[in-house]
Amino acid sequence: MRILYGVQGTGNGHISRAREMARAFTQLGVSVDFHFSGRSADHYFDMDCFGDYRTSTGLTFVTEQGKVNQWKTFRENSLRDVWREVKSLDLSGYDLVLNDFEPVSAWAARRQGVRSLGLSHQSAFLFDVPKAGEGWLDRKLIRYFAPTDQQLGLHWYHFGAPILPPIVPQPQAPQKTDGSVLVYLPFEDLQQVLALLNRFSEFSFYCYHPSVKTDYQQENVNVRALSRSSFHQRLAMCDGVIANGGFELPSEAIALGKKLLLKPLQGQYEQMSNVATLELMGLAAGMHALDTAALRNWLASHSPGQVVWPDVALAVAEWLLAGEPQSPEALCQSLWAPISFPEPVLETIRDLDMNARSSGLKSLITSTY
Repeated sequence: MRILYGVQGTGNGHISRAREMARAFTQLGVSVDFHFSGRSADHYFDMDCFGDYRTSTGLTFVTEQGKVNQWKTFRENSLRDVWREVKSLDLSGYDLVLNDFEPVSAWAARRQGVRSLGLSHQSAFLFDVPKAGEGWLDRKLIRYFAPTDQQLGLHWYHFGAPILPPIVPQPQAPQKTDGSVLVYLPFEDLQQVLALLNRFSEFSFYCYHPSVKTDYQQENVNVRALSRSSFHQRLAMCDGVIANGGFELPSEAIALGKKLLLKPLQGQYEQMSNVATLELMGLAAGMHALDTAALRNWLASHSPGQVVWPDVALAVAEWLLAGEPQSPEALCQSLWAPISFPEPVLETIRDLDMNARSSGLKSLITSTY
């Protein structure tokens, strides 16, 4: 089976997920071609695992000071150029386009009649999951930004739909924590973030930001340039994580039992929905601005506990290469069944599961209870 894997490159979470899928395919002895879009080709880093990958311009979002700038997003994206890229992407010889919310390969597959499968967090929003701030344009973007023939969503709960657990690196040997806090707020103004963190001089923060080129220290904050290896080392050692409302980093933090404080990117309904969902489940606290009181309360709190996610990447790769012997629903059930949640979270999940049943949706993890 020849697979082209299209990956949205605007956020590092999509790429982190693709790394795990690349690891799984390599483990099974299968070569997969990767296609990335959404950022300049010279802005990708730590990409060795993807081999001779391709890039295109694609579509992206423009953010300023923690908000999506809709006007600049519209002005700086050219649908004509994207359509030119769609027409120039030759998919002859491919049996499947696996797609993580990447528009060029998705539309090329539709245009050329090649089967496509969406494997992304965004695919989960095509189903009845918690949503916050969703508008007409949001619904259209989720459906048509990178359309695929079939969808497998990824989320922190299945909500009675064919949704898989998160794809994250498999846990290594536990490391001793050092009481620090990892901060990754790439869409926020760095100086505003530092001003907030400097108020809490009794705590040690490690702040990673894309605007930083050289590491430095500012009072109680260790300011760091982006580095995948350094970042994951700090993630393993910290007590908690402050981040925007993406999907991948919170998923990894939850797998390590870290407490979470999340500030969603304003105007990005997916992030607002993510934060609302984790607050509902009791797995994170949220704030809608760089809020001193919210940070103070969170620093005094404790982690709700750990959720160990299975090796979803390997299970999906095996499922695809075996010719999909199970239905998507059966695959989901097999992956959710062994997952255990902390007791306070479990109470909320029981309520969610009851709501799914009352809505006529199939419960997929009754064996967990």
